[in-house]
Amino acid sequence: MNISVDDARVMAKALFEARATGRPIPPFTDGRPTLDVHDGYAVQRELVTLLTATGDTVVGYKAGLTSVPMQELFGVSTPDYGPVLGSTVYENGATAPGDAFIAPKVEAEIVFRLGAPLKGPGVTVAEAREAIAEVMAGLEIVDSRIEDWRIKLADTVADLASNGAVVLGPPVALPDDCDVRLIGMAFSRNGDLVATGAGAAALGDPAAVVAWLANVLGEHGVTLETGQLIMTGALHAAVPMRPGDSFVAEFDRLGTVTLHLGGIDGTGDSGTPDGSGDNSDS
Repeated sequence: MNISVDDARVMAKALFEARATGRPIPPFTDGRPTLDVHDGYAVQRELVTLLTATGDTVVGYKAGLTSVPMQELFGVSTPDYGPVLGSTVYENGATAPGDAFIAPKVEAEIVFRLGAPLKGPGVTVAEAREAIAEVMAGLEIVDSRIEDWRIKLADTVADLASNGAVVLGPPVALPDDCDVRLIGMAFSRNGDLVATGAGAAALGDPAAVVAWLANVLGEHGVTLETGQLIMTGALHAAVPMRPGDSFVAEFDRLGTVTLHLGGIDGTGDSGTPDGSGDNSDS
């Protein structure tokens, strides 16, 4: 690492305040161009400590950079990850308050809920599949507390992998012969089709994302726990969000998940997270 624990805490505090105030901060890598992914995770851990001290909970994990084009953009060969916080999980059809975000974009992805714990290293894709209890259509709002999305890898990792919020469709127990790689998806904004995708866009197999997360987190002594959510990565390029927009992702076998973005003054009919993760924090 290129930074001290004290440096990581200072950076985490800056991100914590940016989340609270809605005022983005300059990229850390502007002033410290040598910051690497290990530094980013050091800041992320300190930020999670600050957030959980306020009563928030970690209810799962998200993987980012799961597609080859995004990895090439950041000059990496593996995904990154961040926690999913209980305060950011919304129910299907919710209206998220526009002023809860700085520069939001939205992605459709396949979401799993674990029925058994997984602890790496050494977790195989087959073992990951066995541990999955439910599959859901999902939408992730990605947001950046870094000004104008001018992020490099260390910046986005520090900022909880740019996680903003999660919307979950109804849970589905898929038959054993269902290949999640082949689950297709059509994504619309305000009734207009804007993207399509399939499960294989996420690291070639969404179940492989679960195994990857279990193994990477296991190196730090962290177990993926029963009941936790796993966001497996975008199936298409992120779509910018504007106040008043409505988004619908229609998945083969998984059904439909819907999200509305309210006004910047917080208007909207249902901006409250569903609290679905309150009983499964780690």
